[in-house]
Amino acid sequence: MIQIAVLGYGTVGSGVVEVINTNHSSINKKAGEEINIKYVLDLRDFPGDPIQEKVVHDFDIILNDPEIRIVVEVMGGVEPAYTFTKKALLAGKSVCTSNKELVARHGAELLDIARERNINYLFEASCGGGIPIIRPLNSSLTADEIDEITGILNGTTNYILTSMIQDGSEFADVLKKAQELGYAERNPEADVEGYDACRKIAILSSLAFGRQVDFEDIYTEGISNITAADIKYAKAMDMNIKLLAYSKKVGECFYAMVAPALLGPNDPLYSVNGVFNAIFVHGNVLGDAMFYGSGAGKLPTASAVVSDVVDEAKHLHRNIMSFWSSHKLELTDISNSQKRFFVRAKGDPKTELARTEEIFGTVRPVIVPELEGEYGFVTEIISEAQYKAMAERHGKVISRIRIRHS
Repeated sequence: MIQIAVLGYGTVGSGVVEVINTNHSSINKKAGEEINIKYVLDLRDFPGDPIQEKVVHDFDIILNDPEIRIVVEVMGGVEPAYTFTKKALLAGKSVCTSNKELVARHGAELLDIARERNINYLFEASCGGGIPIIRPLNSSLTADEIDEITGILNGTTNYILTSMIQDGSEFADVLKKAQELGYAERNPEADVEGYDACRKIAILSSLAFGRQVDFEDIYTEGISNITAADIKYAKAMDMNIKLLAYSKKVGECFYAMVAPALLGPNDPLYSVNGVFNAIFVHGNVLGDAMFYGSGAGKLPTASAVVSDVVDEAKHLHRNIMSFWSSHKLELTDISNSQKRFFVRAKGDPKTELARTEEIFGTVRPVIVPELEGEYGFVTEIISEAQYKAMAERHGKVISRIRIRHS
């Protein structure tokens, strides 16, 4: 019997307990041994819940119990999760987690400790909820040189943008509805400002490129400035707006960014709607692959965590994760990256387009009749630095959205 401890009995922690109890027989069969939850660590008590008999409030009880072989960290946040995880690994216990914030900040260090002790630190649930992506990057795709990862990595923002496209609503109205439905937190900043997606793409990039990508180095924009007017232009162009997190190798340069983008109907991410997530991977041998599914939620995330428990149970004395070096990957300044931009500007297109082309070069105008006093246009492929200089010279730009693969 393999004894495990679960740190945190919130949404994901209770989901882990539920998944193990519901699929106990098949999980044991796949692990090759019976998995038993011996402890659940939480500050609270849960009277009336069968889990109460396993609840402890002191982490040292778990740390000092030699029977505990696997620790499931689903507390969230950096502390005390980091301290508990590090102590568990140093004590020779494997750890698995869904904690993207912790993995993004300390993943390389914790992997090093696990490697030194021939145990495991796994985090399949940290980037795509129930979508399997970490394991493919570390096993199925090891023959490839990955040169691009692009993802819709946040279900809250994807739900909001999908609803804005479908209903023509303003951001604030859809956010309120998302909060009422439980898709958005009371404080939605981490989601809508792109911080959640930023941490996830930092983890995926570190794995894909083999070196530490610091999330603080990634240029990040959220969706709070997307308006119903932007949606009207997107519809006029037969495009969707998505919050994309991407990292890309171009020659010897590595770029990473989180920002809203316009996608055309031929893009594989165009039809990923609602709370669903998708991760697009390009390899030099494989070509294109996409991973799609529920990017969040209690049971999908818990399912991914339990899959790591099974993997660790099967490899109790063998490290299976070793492709993320602590050496830092220096990202290239995004001012050098190139793409097309959709731009909204003030003025009458009949009189302003000629001047716009003097500054931006050849553009494709986009006119939405009901939006008087402004017009839109699509630039040729230019760098971020060129766009910035042109926009300042133009002086009447309202906003811009980057265009993916157009």
